[in-house]
Amino acid sequence: MHASPDTPRKVIASNKKARRDYHVQERLEVGIALRGTEVKSVREGHVSFAGAYAAVENGEVFLYHLNISPYEFGNRFNHEPARERRLLLHRREIRRLKQQTDERGCALVPLGIYLKRGRVKVELGVCKGKRQTDKRETLRRRTLDREAARAMSRH
Repeated sequence: MHASPDTPRKVIASNKKARRDYHVQERLEVGIALRGTEVKSVREGHVSFAGAYAAVENGEVFLYHLNISPYEFGNRFNHEPARERRLLLHRREIRRLKQQTDERGCALVPLGIYLKRGRVKVELGVCKGKRQTDKRETLRRRTLDREAARAMSRH
């Protein structure tokens, strides 16, 4: 049974820095292998994307430096906050991502983490880095749009 595109998602965290620093060429919804206390901590929103990235290794995709804070009531069964986590994709998707990262020099960057039907999902982006001038142009365009919207709302 496939989920329809309008299935409700509860966004837990989004990686705003990735959207600023990269051109997102493609987005994928992937599952993530988590331990029990990690799921509870994610549901509470204790997630940090600082320096997080994904890489294809030995036919599997791993997510590195995604910091999930220890669960408050986890006692001795708590997890390690910055451990590598396996992302769940089909083999053909993994092969395609490996090809894109090798040939085109793209990076796999987590764009967000959310709940969908009670399961934790990661939005993974196939991204290309922006140059400093691109970042300035994006900022300039956003400022102009904001000023135009402000002017329209006044009149």
